[in-house]
Amino acid sequence: MAVKIGIIGGSGLDNPELFTDPQDLQIKTPWGDPSSPLKLGKISGVEVALLARHGREHTIPPTQVNYRANIQALKEVGCTHILATTAVGSLREEIRRGDLVILDQFIDFTKQRKMTFHEAFKPHAPVHTPMADPFNQHLRSLLIATCSEQNLAFHPSGTVVTIEGPRFSTRAESKMFQNWGADIINMSIATEVALANEAQIPYAAVAMSTDYDCWKEDEESVSWDAILEVFKSNADKVTKLLLETIPKITLP
Repeated sequence: MAVKIGIIGGSGLDNPELFTDPQDLQIKTPWGDPSSPLKLGKISGVEVALLARHGREHTIPPTQVNYRANIQALKEVGCTHILATTAVGSLREEIRRGDLVILDQFIDFTKQRKMTFHEAFKPHAPVHTPMADPFNQHLRSLLIATCSEQNLAFHPSGTVVTIEGPRFSTRAESKMFQNWGADIINMSIATEVALANEAQIPYAAVAMSTDYDCWKEDEESVSWDAILEVFKSNADKVTKLLLETIPKITLP
Protein backbone atom coordinates (compact mmCIF):
# COMPACT_ATOMS: atom_id res chain seq x y z
CA MET A 1 0.00 0.00 0.00
CA ALA A 2 1.40 3.39 -1.03
CA VAL A 3 0.99 6.77 0.62
CA LYS A 4 -1.73 8.94 -0.92
CA ILE A 5 -2.32 12.40 0.49
CA GLY A 6 -5.67 14.15 0.55
CA ILE A 7 -5.30 17.94 0.62
CA ILE A 8 -8.27 20.03 1.77
CA GLY A 9 -8.29 23.79 1.28
CA GLY A 10 -5.46 23.89 -1.11
CA SER A 11 -5.13 27.63 -1.87
CA GLY A 12 -2.04 27.87 -4.05
CA LEU A 13 -1.87 24.13 -4.60
CA ASP A 14 -4.47 24.27 -7.37
CA ASN A 15 -1.73 25.39 -9.77
CA PRO A 16 -1.64 22.59 -12.38
CA GLU A 17 2.09 23.13 -12.84
CA LEU A 18 2.66 21.62 -9.40
CA PHE A 19 1.06 18.33 -10.43
CA THR A 20 2.34 15.48 -12.53
CA ASP A 21 -0.41 13.82 -14.62
CA PRO A 22 -3.26 15.98 -13.24
CA GLN A 23 -6.86 14.92 -13.80
CA ASP A 24 -10.25 15.78 -12.34
CA LEU A 25 -12.50 13.14 -10.83
CA GLN A 26 -16.13 13.81 -10.00
CA ILE A 27 -17.13 11.36 -7.31
CA LYS A 28 -20.44 10.63 -5.61
CA THR A 29 -20.70 9.30 -2.08
CA PRO A 30 -23.52 7.90 0.08
CA TRP A 31 -23.61 11.37 1.69
CA GLY A 32 -23.94 13.27 -1.58
CA ASP A 33 -21.46 15.23 -3.67
CA PRO A 34 -18.24 16.62 -2.21
CA SER A 35 -17.54 20.35 -2.41
CA SER A 36 -15.60 20.06 -5.65
CA PRO A 37 -14.25 17.49 -8.07
CA LEU A 38 -11.03 15.92 -6.81
CA LYS A 39 -7.87 16.95 -8.61
CA LEU A 40 -5.73 13.81 -8.76
CA GLY A 41 -2.06 13.70 -9.63
CA LYS A 42 1.39 13.49 -8.10
CA ILE A 43 3.47 15.99 -6.17
CA SER A 44 7.16 15.06 -5.77
CA GLY A 45 6.24 11.55 -6.87
CA VAL A 46 3.55 11.14 -4.19
CA GLU A 47 -0.07 10.57 -5.20
CA VAL A 48 -2.36 13.36 -4.02
CA ALA A 49 -6.04 14.26 -4.20
CA LEU A 50 -6.87 17.95 -3.83
CA LEU A 51 -10.35 19.05 -2.70
CA ALA A 52 -11.57 22.66 -2.42
CA ARG A 53 -13.45 22.83 0.89
CA HIS A 54 -15.76 25.68 -0.13
CA GLY A 55 -15.86 24.82 -3.83
CA ARG A 56 -13.40 26.02 -6.43
CA GLU A 57 -15.10 29.41 -6.60
CA HIS A 58 -15.64 29.60 -2.81
CA THR A 59 -19.42 29.46 -3.18
CA ILE A 60 -20.25 27.12 -0.27
CA PRO A 61 -20.75 28.73 3.17
CA PRO A 62 -19.13 26.92 6.13
CA THR A 63 -22.29 25.28 7.48
CA GLN A 64 -23.36 24.11 4.00
CA VAL A 65 -20.07 22.33 3.27
CA ASN A 66 -20.79 18.61 2.93
CA TYR A 67 -18.00 17.55 5.26
CA ARG A 68 -19.11 13.93 5.29
CA ALA A 69 -19.02 13.69 1.50
CA ASN A 70 -15.62 15.41 1.43
CA ILE A 71 -14.00 12.97 3.85
CA GLN A 72 -15.78 10.00 2.29
CA ALA A 73 -14.59 10.98 -1.20
CA LEU A 74 -10.96 11.13 -0.04
CA LYS A 75 -11.37 7.75 1.67
CA GLU A 76 -12.91 6.19 -1.43
CA VAL A 77 -9.99 7.20 -3.65
CA GLY A 78 -7.59 5.63 -1.17
CA CYS A 79 -6.14 8.57 0.75
CA THR A 80 -3.97 7.35 3.61
CA HIS A 81 -3.49 10.80 5.16
CA ILE A 82 -5.13 14.23 5.02
CA LEU A 83 -3.43 17.62 5.21
CA ALA A 84 -5.68 20.67 5.52
CA THR A 85 -5.08 24.39 5.26
CA THR A 86 -7.28 27.05 6.79
CA ALA A 87 -7.38 30.78 7.47
CA VAL A 88 -8.00 31.62 11.13
CA GLY A 89 -8.44 34.57 13.43
CA SER A 90 -5.96 34.98 16.27
CA LEU A 91 -7.18 35.12 19.86
CA ARG A 92 -3.65 35.72 21.23
CA GLU A 93 -1.41 38.76 20.91
CA GLU A 94 1.59 36.54 20.16
CA ILE A 95 -0.08 34.85 17.16
CA ARG A 96 0.46 37.58 14.59
CA ARG A 97 -0.96 38.07 11.11
CA GLY A 98 0.74 35.66 8.74
CA ASP A 99 1.91 33.30 11.50
CA LEU A 100 1.26 29.60 10.99
CA VAL A 101 -0.17 27.35 13.70
CA ILE A 102 0.14 23.55 13.68
CA LEU A 103 -3.10 22.64 15.44
CA ASP A 104 -3.28 20.06 18.20
CA GLN A 105 -6.72 20.61 19.80
CA PHE A 106 -10.17 21.90 18.92
CA ILE A 107 -13.27 23.25 20.68
CA ASP A 108 -16.48 22.68 18.72
CA PHE A 109 -18.94 25.59 18.98
CA THR A 110 -21.02 24.64 15.95
CA LYS A 111 -24.73 23.96 16.32
CA GLN A 112 -26.23 22.69 13.05
CA ARG A 113 -23.78 20.27 11.44
CA LYS A 114 -23.64 16.58 10.64
CA MET A 115 -20.74 15.68 12.91
CA THR A 116 -20.74 11.90 12.49
CA PHE A 117 -21.09 9.15 9.92
CA HIS A 118 -23.05 7.10 12.46
CA GLU A 119 -26.71 8.07 12.16
CA ALA A 120 -27.70 4.75 13.72
CA PHE A 121 -25.83 2.01 15.56
CA LYS A 122 -26.00 -1.68 14.85
CA PRO A 123 -27.74 -3.55 17.71
CA HIS A 124 -25.55 -3.55 20.81
CA ALA A 125 -22.65 -2.03 18.85
CA PRO A 126 -22.42 1.71 19.56
CA VAL A 127 -19.49 3.58 18.03
CA HIS A 128 -17.86 6.34 20.08
CA THR A 129 -14.66 7.57 18.47
CA PRO A 130 -11.81 8.63 20.82
CA MET A 131 -11.01 12.31 20.26
CA ALA A 132 -8.54 13.22 23.03
CA ASP A 133 -5.81 14.05 20.51
CA PRO A 134 -7.60 14.59 17.20
CA PHE A 135 -4.67 15.80 15.08
CA ASN A 136 -2.21 13.10 14.02
CA GLN A 137 1.13 13.42 15.79
CA HIS A 138 3.21 11.95 12.93
CA LEU A 139 1.87 14.53 10.48
CA ARG A 140 2.15 17.32 13.03
CA SER A 141 5.79 16.50 13.76
CA LEU A 142 6.64 16.59 10.05
CA LEU A 143 4.92 19.95 9.59
CA ILE A 144 6.69 21.37 12.65
CA ALA A 145 10.08 20.14 11.45
CA THR A 146 9.53 21.59 7.98
CA CYS A 147 8.42 24.95 9.42
CA SER A 148 11.69 25.04 11.38
CA GLU A 149 13.74 24.10 8.31
CA GLN A 150 12.13 26.92 6.34
CA ASN A 151 12.52 29.46 9.18
CA LEU A 152 8.82 30.25 9.13
CA ALA A 153 7.05 32.21 11.84
CA PHE A 154 4.96 29.44 13.39
CA HIS A 155 3.51 28.03 16.59
CA PRO A 156 3.97 24.27 17.17
CA SER A 157 0.61 23.85 18.88
CA GLY A 158 -2.70 25.64 19.22
CA THR A 159 -6.35 25.13 20.09
CA VAL A 160 -8.87 26.19 17.45
CA VAL A 161 -12.48 26.99 18.28
CA THR A 162 -14.79 26.30 15.35
CA ILE A 163 -17.88 28.48 15.12
CA GLU A 164 -20.89 28.03 12.90
CA GLY A 165 -20.47 31.05 10.64
CA PRO A 166 -20.79 32.58 8.21
CA ARG A 167 -21.02 35.55 10.56
CA PHE A 168 -18.01 36.54 12.62
CA SER A 169 -18.08 36.54 16.43
CA THR A 170 -19.39 39.25 18.68
CA ARG A 171 -16.79 40.86 20.91
CA ALA A 172 -18.29 39.06 23.92
CA GLU A 173 -17.98 35.71 22.17
CA SER A 174 -14.42 36.43 21.11
CA LYS A 175 -13.41 37.20 24.69
CA MET A 176 -15.28 34.13 25.95
CA PHE A 177 -13.34 31.89 23.56
CA GLN A 178 -10.10 33.38 24.90
CA ASN A 179 -11.21 32.52 28.43
CA TRP A 180 -12.01 28.98 27.32
CA GLY A 181 -8.39 28.53 26.25
CA ALA A 182 -8.79 28.82 22.49
CA ASP A 183 -5.83 30.32 20.62
CA ILE A 184 -7.40 30.78 17.19
CA ILE A 185 -10.87 30.71 15.63
CA ASN A 186 -12.33 29.45 12.35
CA MET A 187 -15.48 27.93 10.81
CA SER A 188 -14.47 24.47 9.53
CA ILE A 189 -11.75 22.48 11.24
CA ALA A 190 -13.54 20.81 14.18
CA THR A 191 -16.15 19.25 11.91
CA GLU A 192 -13.56 18.08 9.41
CA VAL A 193 -11.06 16.53 11.80
CA ALA A 194 -13.77 14.77 13.82
CA LEU A 195 -15.05 13.05 10.69
CA ALA A 196 -11.52 12.19 9.53
CA ASN A 197 -10.95 10.47 12.87
CA GLU A 198 -14.20 8.52 12.50
CA ALA A 199 -13.04 7.48 9.02
CA GLN A 200 -9.66 6.48 10.55
CA ILE A 201 -7.65 8.74 8.25
CA PRO A 202 -4.72 10.53 9.96
CA TYR A 203 -5.34 14.29 9.69
CA ALA A 204 -3.34 17.43 10.39
CA ALA A 205 -4.04 21.09 9.68
CA VAL A 206 -1.92 24.16 9.02
CA ALA A 207 -3.70 27.33 10.14
CA MET A 208 -2.68 30.78 8.91
CA SER A 209 -3.54 33.71 11.16
CA THR A 210 -5.09 36.49 9.10
CA ASP A 211 -6.64 38.79 11.73
CA TYR A 212 -7.34 39.33 15.43
CA ASP A 213 -11.06 38.50 15.29
CA CYS A 214 -12.74 41.32 17.26
CA TRP A 215 -11.37 41.05 20.81
CA LYS A 216 -8.53 43.51 20.13
CA GLU A 217 -10.24 46.85 20.67
CA ASP A 218 -7.36 48.98 19.41
CA GLU A 219 -7.78 47.54 15.89
CA GLU A 220 -10.57 47.25 13.35
CA SER A 221 -12.67 44.12 13.71
CA VAL A 222 -12.17 41.30 11.24
CA SER A 223 -13.53 41.64 7.71
CA TRP A 224 -13.48 39.28 4.74
CA ASP A 225 -11.47 41.73 2.62
CA ALA A 226 -8.78 41.96 5.31
CA ILE A 227 -8.61 38.17 5.57
CA LEU A 228 -8.14 37.81 1.82
CA GLU A 229 -5.39 40.40 1.72
CA VAL A 230 -3.29 38.64 4.38
CA PHE A 231 -4.02 35.16 3.07
CA LYS A 232 -3.08 35.97 -0.52
CA SER A 233 0.16 37.64 0.55
CA ASN A 234 1.17 34.58 2.59
CA ALA A 235 -0.28 31.68 0.55
CA ASP A 236 3.07 30.87 -1.04
CA LYS A 237 4.64 29.86 2.26
CA VAL A 238 1.75 27.49 3.05
CA THR A 239 2.13 25.95 -0.40
CA LYS A 240 5.88 25.54 0.05
CA LEU A 241 5.36 24.01 3.50
CA LEU A 242 3.03 21.35 2.12
CA LEU A 243 5.20 20.68 -0.94
CA GLU A 244 8.20 20.04 1.29
CA THR A 245 6.23 17.96 3.83
CA ILE A 246 4.39 15.62 1.45
CA PRO A 247 7.46 13.56 0.39
CA LYS A 248 8.34 12.94 4.07
CA ILE A 249 5.06 11.24 4.96
CA THR A 250 5.24 7.51 5.60
CA LEU A 251 2.77 4.78 6.46
CA PRO A 252 2.68 3.58 10.10
